[in-house]
Amino acid sequence: MTTWTNWSGLATGHPAQVVTPRDVEEVVDAVVAARRQRLTVKMPGSGHSFTGIACPEGLQLRPDALTGIVSVDREAMTVTALAGTPLHLLNTGLEALGLSLHNMGDIDQQTVAGAISTGTHGTGGLVASLSAQVAGLDLVTGDGSLLRTTEAENPEVLAAARVGLGALGIITAVTFRVEPLFTLEADEAPMSWDEALGCFDQLVEDNHHFEMYWFPHTDRMLTKRDNRTVDDAEPLSRARAWLDDELLSNTIFGWVNALGNRVPALVPRLNELSGRALSARRFSDVPHKVFTSPRRVVFREMEYAVPREAGLEALREVRRLIEAAGWRISFPVEVRVAPADDIALSTAFGRASTYLAFHVNQRTDHRAYFEGVEEVLRGHDGRPHWGKLHTRSAADLAPAYPRWAEFQALRERLDPDRVFHNAYLRRVLGP
Repeated sequence: MTTWTNWSGLATGHPAQVVTPRDVEEVVDAVVAARRQRLTVKMPGSGHSFTGIACPEGLQLRPDALTGIVSVDREAMTVTALAGTPLHLLNTGLEALGLSLHNMGDIDQQTVAGAISTGTHGTGGLVASLSAQVAGLDLVTGDGSLLRTTEAENPEVLAAARVGLGALGIITAVTFRVEPLFTLEADEAPMSWDEALGCFDQLVEDNHHFEMYWFPHTDRMLTKRDNRTVDDAEPLSRARAWLDDELLSNTIFGWVNALGNRVPALVPRLNELSGRALSARRFSDVPHKVFTSPRRVVFREMEYAVPREAGLEALREVRRLIEAAGWRISFPVEVRVAPADDIALSTAFGRASTYLAFHVNQRTDHRAYFEGVEEVLRGHDGRPHWGKLHTRSAADLAPAYPRWAEFQALRERLDPDRVFHNAYLRRVLGP
């Protein structure tokens, strides 16, 4: 029996069949054959979602052969990559072409199809999510039709499928809007809780990209300001990059988490030490080497988008809850922001948003913490990240998305037989 497991180990599937298509035609043939056999179809990417959104139940398509940049249009400033291309390969390929995405998240292991389908995002900028940078995509629908979508061709499908949750079809290629390669300067500095919250709005306003991390049980924050610069790049030395990003942020952080699991009472003190160990630093480099960072410590995550103006109050409420509940939380809480977009199931649809992300290491029971925090965030009209843990279902998600009915109508049109269904989609979208 074939077993598929996601990165965090929280979702497992046992597909009846596994196929590795070598081209789009083989994807079409596989979908047609699966439909004939009444099998559902999923093409999981790297499995980096924490939910079962990509979990295969019938036919699993492996995207391993569907990788690479296939076209570049320098006049339109777009680049098309096959769906299974990991983000880190897309980023290095763009760099070699003298190009870059406008914005990106801090992890680059996802495939391009998986990243856009779940609403993967960064912070700040003119657009925050990868999905909002999509200019077109190719989609194999429930009857095996290959649908090409751009702003001129099937635009209503493109408008929704940019965050399609895998419910509208199998994405085979994605076209991104890109920019000439630029240099990004990172300025990372510790701040106190009061200082960071007191100047948060100004920091967001004054910087192209801003984010901050709060260490629970402490008054310590780590802030990161990323800004475009016309100066020559001044990257970290290999020694400093290894010390900060590998030794401290991964190896020693993993040891600290293991110790905290053994002796939870030590967590507040360990967090204080961790917060103090991350000193100020400034460097500049091509964007993907500034936006992204290696993550070796396996964790579990829940993230919510709340209206921009509610973000700090929600964070304050979460802090009060953590202190009252007596939980011992060893991972920092991540705070990012995003401008509004127009994608039907985007967490930033129609409103500027503050993103609050909560993590625990893989050996920690996350349920009480995440469920308690989720209740706070729901009280602020929060929307859960589709690829991260949450307890929501279709009945209470529908009111959070003004274009919910539009998405459902498109789903009914493109996949009436629910060829692309699985347990997660049955929960969050309904039958």
